[in-house]
Amino acid sequence: MLIPRSPADTEAPIPTSAVLQRLHDEMPTDRFTLGWLMRSLHKRSFGIIMLLLALVAIAPGLSVVAGLLLMIPAFQMIEGKSAPVFPRRIAERSFPARRLAAVLQRSVPVLGYLERVVHPRWHTPAAATKRLVGAVVVILSATLVFIPIPLSNEVPALVIALISLAYIEEDGVLLSIALLAAVMVLAVAMAAAWEILAGAKWLIDLRS
Repeated sequence: MLIPRSPADTEAPIPTSAVLQRLHDEMPTDRFTLGWLMRSLHKRSFGIIMLLLALVAIAPGLSVVAGLLLMIPAFQMIEGKSAPVFPRRIAERSFPARRLAAVLQRSVPVLGYLERVVHPRWHTPAAATKRLVGAVVVILSATLVFIPIPLSNEVPALVIALISLAYIEEDGVLLSIALLAAVMVLAVAMAAAWEILAGAKWLIDLRS
């Protein structure tokens, strides 16, 4: 006897680029809130929230704010939460819609191209992967917040976006590459921070 499949079983997953395109088309003309964003995404996954915030972090002038916001879902992933939740005060804060719209307009075609080669492979344990991704995103987000060197936000934000896309698509190959890139970015960030501290110490010694 054949058991009829429900529509949910036969429905193909909606591509991430299509989700973001719909978000772009339905975006308010003036300002948007994180609460609106969560409702629009229907809390689909941590990955999409982090991907979107990472794309915002690439834009000049928004990396610090986006980095702080990224830490919220990342910490919740480490804790094993089922879906991202922002505090009400943060969820109701508004941001310029035009900047997010510009980021989405540039990113959707790129994501559409990447989706041709990104697909589920190298299956990894769900709980362990969620916690690992959360921990790496927390550290990368810290570089966005505490190392505000001009243009230094682009590479960490891009790596977070790749990690998020790999997590969404359950692509273990891309996730491994993105995590390796994260290690390299963090090594460079630590070296830069050390140079800054050494230079500050040299100036203090020079003045004393």
